[in-house]
Amino acid sequence: MSQHPTAQGTPAYFIPQPMPWPIMGSVGLFCMALGAIFVFNGMGGGWVSLALGVMIILYMLYRWFGDVIRESETNMYSKKVDMSFRWGMSWFIFSEVMFFAGFFGALFWTRVVSVPDLGSLLHNEILWPGFAAHWPSAGPGFAEKFTPMAAWGLPALNTLLLLSSGVTITIAHWALKENKRGLLNLFMFFTVALGATFLVCQAIEYGHGYSELNLKLSTGVYGSTFYMLTGFHGFHVTLGAIMLTVILARCLAGHFKPDHHFAFEAVAWYWHFVDVVWLGLFIFVYWL
Repeated sequence: MSQHPTAQGTPAYFIPQPMPWPIMGSVGLFCMALGAIFVFNGMGGGWVSLALGVMIILYMLYRWFGDVIRESETNMYSKKVDMSFRWGMSWFIFSEVMFFAGFFGALFWTRVVSVPDLGSLLHNEILWPGFAAHWPSAGPGFAEKFTPMAAWGLPALNTLLLLSSGVTITIAHWALKENKRGLLNLFMFFTVALGATFLVCQAIEYGHGYSELNLKLSTGVYGSTFYMLTGFHGFHVTLGAIMLTVILARCLAGHFKPDHHFAFEAVAWYWHFVDVVWLGLFIFVYWL
């Protein structure tokens, strides 16, 4: 680890030594994606690759978080480093916005352009006789029936859970800035509990969709867009819940100061982003 000194000899900017965690994270994500592809296509070894990817990601997060925490607690970071962290997190969240924008764009195009076009008079006569343009739809060529996921059940409850978690983490942030440690720890615990409850409810929802509604990834365009959007969001909530748990542990250890706590703020930004994405999902996937 190295630092660039100022003219007075004090550290100005911390530069870490090369570390394996980014490439390890990439390998873990690749194993997870490959395993998921194998599982979806009924190929052998899929669950093994998926489990291996999850273990690599968890190990990478544990080691990388540990390095950053040690560096922060030994006062290695200056205001310039803090600013670079803020820009880095801002661009990361922007990239996540673009990621979900692609899937929301696919959903919009399917509903507004593709399905009406396939149900048009010309296509009905030549390609898909009898196909009616309506949404939700599996698309032409799918005889299998399914029931769309209702909005006013577990999805509505999950909306309440995530919106409540956005409130609790905001209260925790206020308590941190006011140096009210007891209130900070309590509302951080509430935030983690709400995030974990959301994930449990989504798992129950998926089980209900597969077993009782015949709603699967193979259920045409509706099933694939539904699980891609909600599944990737659930993955982001899982990572967010892990980060919130780490932040809660650091709060209990007294790591953060009222005027120096960007790690807390970064996770709060990410969690609010997850909240906003879910609102879009609830409106455009479940409700409308």
